[in-house]
Amino acid sequence: MTVELAVDASLLVRGVSPVLAVPFTDQGEVDFDGFERLVQYVLSCGVTSVMFPGFASEFHKLSEDERWRLTHILLSRTRHLNDVAAVVAVQDHATILAVRRARAVVAAGADVINLLPPHFLTPSRRSLVDHICAVLEAVDPIPLVLQYAPTETGTSLDAATLGTIRERHPNLRLVKVESSPPGALIAELAARNPPLPAVEGYAGVQLPDAVRRGAVGTQPGCSFTEIYVEIWQRLTASDPDVAESGYELHRRLLPYISYWMLDTERIIAAEKLISVRRGLFASAYCREPAHRLDAEEVRMVDRFLAEFADRLPALG
Repeated sequence: MTVELAVDASLLVRGVSPVLAVPFTDQGEVDFDGFERLVQYVLSCGVTSVMFPGFASEFHKLSEDERWRLTHILLSRTRHLNDVAAVVAVQDHATILAVRRARAVVAAGADVINLLPPHFLTPSRRSLVDHICAVLEAVDPIPLVLQYAPTETGTSLDAATLGTIRERHPNLRLVKVESSPPGALIAELAARNPPLPAVEGYAGVQLPDAVRRGAVGTQPGCSFTEIYVEIWQRLTASDPDVAESGYELHRRLLPYISYWMLDTERIIAAEKLISVRRGLFASAYCREPAHRLDAEEVRMVDRFLAEFADRLPALG
């Protein structure tokens, strides 16, 4: 995507915007070829944006060199596409480092920044706001998605604070709401004047409620993107019968994702095994410390793949 169009790239972060996993070898080294195949697969599912790196990418287990090489692999696939936005995440705790990284990934071809506010040692609300505003100013007019993940980070933000930031920095274009449940905050943001659109995360566990309350997209993991795309298309259809079929499909998915999302490391492990079973990459290895699926959890993954076999073809 060209720089001239980047100011509108947030419009592409709608619908399903998968967060890319990072495949490793059985020895724990990054499988760069596997990552490239994963990018190709996700883009083939009809999405208009992808995000990297997030919690689902095990970003906190990557070296700087690994992270940059993976980012450049993604951007090599997206920077010339006007209909796909690459959302590149910034999670640095120090504001100076977050600003530096945000500018660097924009220079490398990122279309949208995803910002996870600092959370180590419980920074004050004022410090959080200052950090967010510094990154917004540094990349203006490039659009930014602010990730609100209180369970993982302990960070506390509210609609009024987010709205105030948006008034000062219009390139805050979306909020990724991962509170549990997310619906109330999504509705508050949608009711503001002007509205501050939100996307839902957390594996889509609360996706139907989020859609009813005004969510414009979802950012799940990437191992079964086809199912999320189908659910989203149905939930947002104008035909009530089609929309109801979306609720039914989500009800079938819910027992799996609600269990896996009891722990972030568990769903990372489950999605990696799904990816291996489907032939997306070769190893389900997660860098330690990690969740190790027990025998029943492995059987659960296989039941999931059997139940949704008509929607999840083997790709290897």
